[in-house]
Amino acid sequence: MRIFVKNKIISLRGSSFAVDEADNPVYKIKGKLITFTRKKKITDMNGNLLFTVRTRFFNFFFHKAYIIDNKGNKVASVRNRFAIRNNFKLEALDGSQLTISGDLLSFNMTAYRNGEAIGRIHRNFTIIRDSFILDAEPENLAFMTALIIAIDNVIDDASDSPS
Repeated sequence: MRIFVKNKIISLRGSSFAVDEADNPVYKIKGKLITFTRKKKITDMNGNLLFTVRTRFFNFFFHKAYIIDNKGNKVASVRNRFAIRNNFKLEALDGSQLTISGDLLSFNMTAYRNGEAIGRIHRNFTIIRDSFILDAEPENLAFMTALIIAIDNVIDDASDSPS
């Protein structure tokens, strides 16, 4: 299944939206008005919490975001690699093995769980807003959407930082 995840052009909360190829909403992605951790909640269209994404409070050389499931368990983290702002390391915190690989600027990435591809991300960089194209099976779609939000949070955190 293919969906598109885009940052809203004007959003005080840092919200995004996810739509399918027919422009139908797939997930709601809501940020908080005041937050130091760029906390965002991903829900289904009925408002059921699927994942929460937040960045680490203190970031020095590495900028890190956590993916938290609907029970409050950290299941994965994403961080930029030292001195390369657009190159990411994905780490599972739930016992599985997660990796991410892509081109140098991370415009095309593939995520793997236990050696099997679970989704492909293409990042479109524009001056107005970042947008992502996600291809994944339905069972991996919510997690991969959370991964996109985590990557976007890391990018935003690194660009706001003097490091």
